[in-house]
Amino acid sequence: MTPSELMPVPASVSGPIFFRRQDVAVHLSDKGQAHYTGYRIKILDSSALQIGNISIAWNPGAGAPIIHGIKVFRDGQVTDVLKNASFEILRREDQLEAAMLDGTLTAVLRVPDLRVGDEIEVDLTTFSSNPGLGQNEAGILTLGTGPAPGRYHLGLSWDEGREPKLKVTPDMTAAMLKRERAVDFRFDNPPLASPPKDAPPRYQWQRVVEYSDFADWAALSRHFAPMFAKAATPATDSPVRREASRIAAAEARPLERAAAALKLVQQDVRYIYVGLNGANLIPATADETWQRRYGDCKGKTALLLALLAEMGIDAEPVLVNSSGADDGLDQRLALPQLFDHVLVRAHIDGQTYWLDGTLPPVAVPSARPVFPVGWALPLTAKSSGIEKLAWQPAAAPDEINLFEIDARAGFDKPARIVSTEIVRGVKGLQKQLAFASFGAAQLLEAFRQNAIGEVWQAIDDVQWRYDQKAGASILTISGTGTVNWDDDGDGAKSLALPGGGFSPPERRVRAPDQNRDAPFYTQPEYTCHVTTVRLPSSTEPKRWSSKPSFDTRLFGRNYHRAWELRDGAIRMIRGSRIEQPEIDAATALRDNARIAAFDNSMGWISYNPSDKKASVGSGETVPATFDLDWTAGNVPCASPAEIQ
Repeated sequence: MTPSELMPVPASVSGPIFFRRQDVAVHLSDKGQAHYTGYRIKILDSSALQIGNISIAWNPGAGAPIIHGIKVFRDGQVTDVLKNASFEILRREDQLEAAMLDGTLTAVLRVPDLRVGDEIEVDLTTFSSNPGLGQNEAGILTLGTGPAPGRYHLGLSWDEGREPKLKVTPDMTAAMLKRERAVDFRFDNPPLASPPKDAPPRYQWQRVVEYSDFADWAALSRHFAPMFAKAATPATDSPVRREASRIAAAEARPLERAAAALKLVQQDVRYIYVGLNGANLIPATADETWQRRYGDCKGKTALLLALLAEMGIDAEPVLVNSSGADDGLDQRLALPQLFDHVLVRAHIDGQTYWLDGTLPPVAVPSARPVFPVGWALPLTAKSSGIEKLAWQPAAAPDEINLFEIDARAGFDKPARIVSTEIVRGVKGLQKQLAFASFGAAQLLEAFRQNAIGEVWQAIDDVQWRYDQKAGASILTISGTGTVNWDDDGDGAKSLALPGGGFSPPERRVRAPDQNRDAPFYTQPEYTCHVTTVRLPSSTEPKRWSSKPSFDTRLFGRNYHRAWELRDGAIRMIRGSRIEQPEIDAATALRDNARIAAFDNSMGWISYNPSDKKASVGSGETVPATFDLDWTAGNVPCASPAEIQ
């Protein structure tokens, strides 16, 4: 189920149009929801002619759509399109290539002889009914933030006794007309809705009407918990029970058993979204999922819960939004549509672990979900409410780039180069999926074909692995390359190290008509660049210098760079970590005034045989690329000082 939104149909139309009218109305009854869409659009440019490609998607289990009419108006004449054209039903699964089985049918009609200046009018009704919701209905109606000029109507109605809970954003309140069993919203040429610039995602929740039959989040939890409890109960003679016994016999500790069960579900049950016959909310049973060896997040979660329960491990299913779009979820009505994923939370030896059966089999039980989750809804018989997962600055970088240049042979000689990329989280798992199918020889040849050029002259070796303990993809490339030393005259040389500089941050300002008291937001991230240069043997270490070290905090971000010259090598480390995703307006104003003093110098190192005051760093101790295990969780990429 997706929100009903007042937007052009199809939504991808980008050419100039004018809405004579656009209506979206939802009616609630004991049979489910009826979604009416009607519009009359004047085509102002050839780029908008694609509006004549009409597509309708529906679930046949809820009933066939009703096409009330399709007409074209031209020069005072009206053409009934359906007299000479008909919809073509696409009988294939629309999302099959994305491993999705949802039973949805799609019908398409291409309006013939459509021209610039024509007006096209379409009126249709589709139906939705989800057995997983029972007699409960829920949904969202929205007016787009940038609608084309025209007249719009948004409506919600219900049968007697079916009135839902409503929540309307303040920008819709003035347009609301409440009737006995309906609410309506009408707009003529609505202006653009512009959220405050750089505000947290929750401030983008504009022009929205929420409706739900669920009293609160606890009621939603209470509704879905029995479905998963039933699905996670295997039959007496189930092979799932035998698999659990096998794991228990092989592994002594509960955490090791949970990890083995998780790997079994990830590795032996392929992921396919199953939404057939209302199963987009109802999980397949553990026995069904194991027997057919495929399942979606609900089926995999039920199977994993069954295995853990057989081994005496306490766990529950938890609904989350895996896209990171859950900021402000506590301010919403209880809407199932606001979640897109379910995973397992287990309680083992006094610790909490998250287990996701849809991830690759290298993903182990973790202290936090891999996805950027801020709110979670446990599905429990005791009716849990939503829980906030407290955000903390990342302890280890999301991405580390190590670059080692061995220039001991001299300024004019090719250098030995070793480059290592360490990537954690979702991006690390994506790289695991990309690289896991390559053999060593294939990987080497692929990089030789694509990477040799400006930096690399030759690539001798490429090594990749996924470190489960670190939760990181690790790619190392070794070879020789050209170092582009700048010739500064009289034997002096200089080089800008890769990853050594920062661009200055942008000012945090807003237009006068925007909410200036709203906080400013930055997407959390933590990156690190570590570069080591083994200096030409012919040079004197005391004649080398570097740009300054610095440690600055602006707009909730720590900018950190440090240098050291030791053992014939210049070592540089440069880290960028978000420590406060949200800052208030006063902090932004203060930091705006500090931008002018920001050091945006590139990471230059210089050699001058006549410089008697050369220096590198400010007395810091900086590890080289080869000094540490950079997959550890405590690498020195950020300032150790407290947040200011």
